[in-house]
Amino acid sequence: MSSPILFDQSRLKAYDGLMRLCEFAGKSGEWQQTLWSEFLTNRELYDAFVYYLENHGLPDVPKCGAYSLTDCYVWQIEQDNLRRDTGKNTASCNKEDMVLRSFMMMADMYRHPEAYVKKLGDWKGMDQTM
Repeated sequence: MSSPILFDQSRLKAYDGLMRLCEFAGKSGEWQQTLWSEFLTNRELYDAFVYYLENHGLPDVPKCGAYSLTDCYVWQIEQDNLRRDTGKNTASCNKEDMVLRSFMMMADMYRHPEAYVKKLGDWKGMDQTM
C-alpha cells in the first residue's frame, strides 16, 4: 500500500507570486531564481515575502542590525530617484521592483553586514534606533 504524497501548496503560491512580481518588474528568470534561492535558505526572509504577498506591505522583521526591509525599500526608492534624476518619487517608479530589490538587498545584507553599515549609516533617510 502506498502512502499519499503530502505537498505544501504555500510554497507554490509564494513561488507563483514571485514569478508574477518579477515579470511585472521586468526581472530576468535568473534574477528571480537567485531571489527564490535566498528565500529557501532564509526562513525569515521567506516569511516576510509571504507576508508581503498577503498584505501588500512590508513586515517589521527581518532586520539586519538596526535595518529593516522598510529601510531597504526607502533606500531603494531614493536610489531610483537619483537614477532618474527626479529628486522625488514619481508615478513612473515601479514600486514592485523596489520591493523585490529590497528583499535582495536584505539577503545581501545578511551576508555582508559591514558593507551596509557604512552605506546605510551615512544616509540620512534611515530610521535607525541604536
